[in-house]
Amino acid sequence: MSRLLEKRLAPVDSSTAVIATTSGAMLAAFVIAGLLFIPFGGNPFSAYQFLFSEAFGSLRGFGQTLVQATPLILIALGTIVIWRAGLGYIGFEGCFLAGAAAASWVALAGTPQSMPWALPGWVYWPAVICAAFVAGALWAGWVGFLRVRFGGNDVLISLMANYVAVFLIQYLVSGPMRAVGDLPQTPRLPHDSWLPFIMEGMRAHWGLGIALVATVYVWWLIRATPAGFEIIVSGLNPKAARYGGIAVGKRQMSAVLLGGGLAALAGLCAVLGVQHRLMEGLSGGVGFIGVVVALLARLNPLLVIPTAVLYGGLEVGGSAMQRQTGLPTSVVLILQSLVVILILAGDILRYYRLRWPGRTPAQQLSEEKS
Repeated sequence: MSRLLEKRLAPVDSSTAVIATTSGAMLAAFVIAGLLFIPFGGNPFSAYQFLFSEAFGSLRGFGQTLVQATPLILIALGTIVIWRAGLGYIGFEGCFLAGAAAASWVALAGTPQSMPWALPGWVYWPAVICAAFVAGALWAGWVGFLRVRFGGNDVLISLMANYVAVFLIQYLVSGPMRAVGDLPQTPRLPHDSWLPFIMEGMRAHWGLGIALVATVYVWWLIRATPAGFEIIVSGLNPKAARYGGIAVGKRQMSAVLLGGGLAALAGLCAVLGVQHRLMEGLSGGVGFIGVVVALLARLNPLLVIPTAVLYGGLEVGGSAMQRQTGLPTSVVLILQSLVVILILAGDILRYYRLRWPGRTPAQQLSEEKS
């Protein structure tokens, strides 16, 4: 039996090929998911109309999409920095929660649940951003230290550390930071401590500005600085990097601290921009979804923004589609999963091509060279 796929002479890395495979994968995902709507009496065309109109068709809906995308951008950027350095860290849920707890503690300044003295406005914003960033950096840093210094399994340790962070939040909202009442949560944060909206009628807050600044910084760091080059080389080949005089351990630790801090800023955006209090179940798996966004963006900082907006739109529009059409929640989750799986699987076409009947190896070679 002849092979369906044949290996290309060289991977296809052009922007046109990436856009074509991504668009084709998304189209295939929507077609397959649309077929699943039919047994439940759903019209795929009207369902998708609800999805896109809710997520992108109005100022309110697009603002909600940006709210969903903001923490995904920051966590994806943290993933890019750490994974480029050669570590497999996946403890971003813990960094998210550490940043949320630190931001809540600073925002509650002057209350029994936090420090006893209040902070003036000009001190508050630098303090809360620094506190969240440092909390996330330290949370990721101890895992990075075990990996760099002792060769520990950073994947397993960081994964288990997520559960420690969850239990830590449960302790804080049930104990020292708990508000008066029966619910395990902190008091509502003062209104002055909230992230302001970007514009009236739009729920998107200035956490999006933090995410955009972080995107530009990570892109500049990786593409235009010696430190970024050393981080990438340390991840690609640590032995060659050491031979070239690069302090691999130092660069990997700096990447872990930066990545953990960026993921913690996502927690800051969640409590100061959306929930306005610290509570159990705050993360909702966003730390893992951010990793998926980074993979879909192919670890490219600039592609993180449209990818996160797309995924945020699927979250917002998928919920509206489920409400309007009465489709089961599982069908909406299947659509989201198909988009992720098929986009990642589409990378196969960058390394292999379909073998059409009657095409000779000489024709293949001629097409590859052209």
